[in-house]
Amino acid sequence: MRLAILRRVPAFDEITRHHDPDPDEDPWVLGPPAPENVVITPYDPEWPLRYQALATDIRAALGAAALDVEHVGSTSVEGLAAKDVIDIDLTVADSRDEDAYVPALERLGYVLVIREPSFHEHRALRLGVPRVNLHVFGPDCPEAIRHRMFRDWLRTHPEDRALYEDAKRSAIPGGGTVVDYNQRKEDVIREIYDRLFRAAGML
Repeated sequence: MRLAILRRVPAFDEITRHHDPDPDEDPWVLGPPAPENVVITPYDPEWPLRYQALATDIRAALGAAALDVEHVGSTSVEGLAAKDVIDIDLTVADSRDEDAYVPALERLGYVLVIREPSFHEHRALRLGVPRVNLHVFGPDCPEAIRHRMFRDWLRTHPEDRALYEDAKRSAIPGGGTVVDYNQRKEDVIREIYDRLFRAAGML
């Protein structure tokens, strides 16, 4: 039996605000990531199919604990070049209650790598094969809403899709970790967010 979860729709200012984690917080459960070469590959039509299989496994493992499972990130946008890593947002009743979802996901091969209390109580798990970043949030988290809005905007706005792809390719030469790569494309991401929020009448 699925329990009813009280949902609160975040206000516009909660969704449009760029919320940064506490810089003094150490989010790395197993230590910080090692540097790696970021490789951008052409859009692969297999990515949505891979996501569907992964989502089916996640829902089967968690049952009613999985309130929502969404394909987000660049691999969810047809035509967009990306790292060959599937990003998934998982919504649970309380992301702080790790016992309610982490053990079941570990049995699928996922490993908890990030715990960020200051960033919407975000948790992230990683799967090695295939490569997956599984982001866990509570109900109606502003960040999860932002992810879906960004995805849907890029799906329908080819000019910003191309702008974002250019930013991704320009961010590669700096090297370092994936976190460094993400920071180098942040200005373009925020530019696109500003455009989509204004189009939605949220700013």
